[in-house]
Amino acid sequence: MKWEKSFHKKFSVILKEWPQLKKSYFMILTALIFLLSSCGVSHPEQQESHLRAEPLSKAKASEKTKGNEEMETKKIKVQIDNFIFTATLENNTATKELIDLLEEEPITIEMTDYAGMEKVGPLGATLTATNEPTTTHSGDIVLYNGDHIVLFYGTNSWSYTRLGKIDDLSNWKEALGTKDITIVLSLSD
Repeated sequence: MKWEKSFHKKFSVILKEWPQLKKSYFMILTALIFLLSSCGVSHPEQQESHLRAEPLSKAKASEKTKGNEEMETKKIKVQIDNFIFTATLENNTATKELIDLLEEEPITIEMTDYAGMEKVGPLGATLTATNEPTTTHSGDIVLYNGDHIVLFYGTNSWSYTRLGKIDDLSNWKEALGTKDITIVLSLSD
C-alpha cells in the first residue's frame, strides 16, 4: 500500500506539471527535427563548385543499365608519373564505353586539384552518365557530367557515375600530390 500511495503522489505531480513538460518535449523535438533536416544543407562555397549538376529525375536515378550482366570484372591501369595503380571497374555502361576507348589507345588526362579532395580532368569523350547520389572515398574513380574523370583522395557526396576504385591505396595520396597532374589510363594486362 505504501508504494501505491507513493506512485499515486508521483503520478499526480506529473499530471500537474504536464503542460510545462509537454512544452519542453515539443521544443526538444522541434530542435531535433531542425538539426536532422539541416544535415543535407550545403555550404555556400559548395554551391559555386564545378561539381554542381542538375538534379536527378526519378526516372534517370532509377534507370537500370541493360546488357552489362555478361561483363566480366575489368581492371585498368592508372599511371601518375612513376606510380602505377590498378583499379577494378564497376559493371555499367560508362565503364564498357571507357574500355572501348582504351582498346583503341591509352588515354592521357590533364587533371587539376579541386578542394583538397580530388583531381578532375576532361576525358576528351562523353560517356553514358547514370548519376546517382554517392559518397566518395579515397581511391574512387567517378565520371562527372559525362565527360570528366575524377580521382578522389578525400571524401565528397554528390551525384556521380561510379567508374571504379583503386585496388591498393599505398602511395595514392603521394602520387596525386597537391598540384596539377597528368594521368594515363590504359587496360590492365
